[in-house]
Amino acid sequence: MTDNQGLPNYSGDPQGGGGFNNPGPPPNNNLVWAILTTILCCLPFGIVAIVKANQVNTLWAQGQPAAAQEAANAAKKWSIIAAIVGVVIAILYVVLVVALGVFSADMNNYR
Repeated sequence: MTDNQGLPNYSGDPQGGGGFNNPGPPPNNNLVWAILTTILCCLPFGIVAIVKANQVNTLWAQGQPAAAQEAANAAKKWSIIAAIVGVVIAILYVVLVVALGVFSADMNNYR
């Protein structure tokens, strides 16, 4: 192959495939959501989300876009799970505090 000046094109691809196959920008690694859900919601699931989010850029740099997208999806999934678990725990905590308050007030009437 030659360019418009008759010089050979050197794409850097040893098989002459036309250059680096850049599929576009890397997927969103969801690291911000992973960190927020770790701090605010559920520590164990948030840590898993952070680990998966950190794998996205590494896999992308290694030329594994499918694995990077899979890691991004996993980070998003674990962030959502952490957020849901955090909300459920908060609701259960409020219900427990209200129930104990009612029980405590009820016990004061028997004195």
